[in-house]
Amino acid sequence: MIPAVILSKRDDVRIVETAFGRTTAILRNVCAIFIRRARERRNGCAIVPPMDMSQRFRGFLPVVVDLETGGFDAEVNPILEMAAVQVRFEGGRLVPGARWRRAVRPHPGAVLNPASLKVTGINPSDPNRQAVSEAEALQEMFRQVRAEMRTHGCQRAILVAHNAAFDQLFLNRAVARCEVKRNPFHPFSFIDTASLAAVAFGHTVLSEACARANIEFDQDQAHSALYDAERTAELFCAVVNAWGNRHLPVA
Repeated sequence: MIPAVILSKRDDVRIVETAFGRTTAILRNVCAIFIRRARERRNGCAIVPPMDMSQRFRGFLPVVVDLETGGFDAEVNPILEMAAVQVRFEGGRLVPGARWRRAVRPHPGAVLNPASLKVTGINPSDPNRQAVSEAEALQEMFRQVRAEMRTHGCQRAILVAHNAAFDQLFLNRAVARCEVKRNPFHPFSFIDTASLAAVAFGHTVLSEACARANIEFDQDQAHSALYDAERTAELFCAVVNAWGNRHLPVA
């Protein structure tokens, strides 16, 4: 139909042939797409397309965080170490990126649990820690997260952690205590690598999940905020990359 209209107006066979050729190519591509989707639906799956950071996690920037604390009660026990690891796509795969860590001074009135200090090996009074205030550590981490959000065009950050409810609870309590503004993290959503590891590798303990994912884990360095954040980031990337090579069910 298109060639006839062009011919009647232009009387140019070459234009007709070009228009016809382009139309045929478009139809061929459309047919190929329908055939591929039909096959995917017949097999009950569809291949996940490659995405950039702003698309892969619904506009959220995943930031891997680990907090070492002086107990399990976010109301009274302090944060003693904070660490964060950024992630980025490289060659179509998610990989760990920039790292950040700060030792943190216990907030005024904090209660230190001796059993927790024994596990972490942290001495809050050690001057070599070069600890900063809780507010300073939060503000520094948030500035770096916001800068990374702008780089990737993300609307907000989402906390990724192992047993993430624990870290998010302590983080949110510290933000409220310090009255820090512009918290880039979603207030209640998070990505828990313990849950991801249970599904992907059949285990929730970080060291065991790493072993099953072929990620090196040194028990002597465990309970350092930066070391745990780095291993958690590797575990998170391993699960995301493995899932990206799988098929999603088609409704």
